[in-house]
Amino acid sequence: MSELLGSDGVARCSWGNSAPDYAVYHDTEWGVPLHGEQALYERLCLESFQSGLSWIVILRKREGFRRAFADFDPVKVAEFGEDDIGRLLEDASIVRNRAKIVAAITNARAIAELDRPLDELLWSFAPTGKRARPRTMADVPATTPESKAMAKELKKRGFSFLGPTTCYALMQATGMVDDHVTGCFRAA
Repeated sequence: MSELLGSDGVARCSWGNSAPDYAVYHDTEWGVPLHGEQALYERLCLESFQSGLSWIVILRKREGFRRAFADFDPVKVAEFGEDDIGRLLEDASIVRNRAKIVAAITNARAIAELDRPLDELLWSFAPTGKRARPRTMADVPATTPESKAMAKELKKRGFSFLGPTTCYALMQATGMVDDHVTGCFRAA
């Protein structure tokens, strides 16, 4: 339990105590059920951009991402072209990775082609039934059968840069799964 106690006296998942930005994100967003196309598209993009980087980098650039990607309106981002890609590659307020930028645009276009709302599609992979609460962060998996199925379905539907690990991180971030550890004040 002592490793969960932050300098502010709040017991939270240990990663949430490593930086003030993490504490705010952990306490107010991570694991909270999230719905809505624009909100889910934002998280889908941010999780993709995080791949291979620390989440703190993404959190600290979040407002830059919002400005650069039309507040994550997938209809607007789907219209981005080569000039926009060039503009984004020059924008130091975001992660300037061509493959990830192209994936964000590709994924916005894939959303436009869906035969069901993005919200419904993503949440269809949320596990049902009671799950054992992780005792420590070491007990939290990197992937699950559900995240593997989500990644496979998204790829089939034209999405990119969303493998099983990224999909599981998306599931955690949007409350599809609750991985707050035993002893964390957010553990229900």
